[in-house]
Amino acid sequence: MLKILIVDDDEKVTTLLGRYLSSLGYQVTTVNQSSKAMSAAAQVRPDLFILDIMMPPPDGFTLTGMLRDDFRFARTPILIITALDNSNSRATPLGANGYLAKPFNLDELSAKIAELVGGTD
Repeated sequence: MLKILIVDDDEKVTTLLGRYLSSLGYQVTTVNQSSKAMSAAAQVRPDLFILDIMMPPPDGFTLTGMLRDDFRFARTPILIITALDNSNSRATPLGANGYLAKPFNLDELSAKIAELVGGTD
């Protein structure tokens, strides 16, 4: 079963995404405080990260860099989801592998996940 770690300070977003992705067969862990994301990542060892950008420190840009600097997660796909929708934020920040602007539809999300990690195990 593929493991996904969702980091977003909006609990409504993590609840919705967690329920949806669980229904597709993914093992989902959610974190609403980005400061706890690295310790959660070390415990979960996810196959995919889904990160918001606009969060209290560390923001998604910084967190992406922290994950890329950690040998355990340097190659783990990172999908950015954010309300930021401009050319600077869409430039696949700091080695992220994909980007979705909020609001997005859930079919678009599942297609992007399949593109990054394949289907469910």
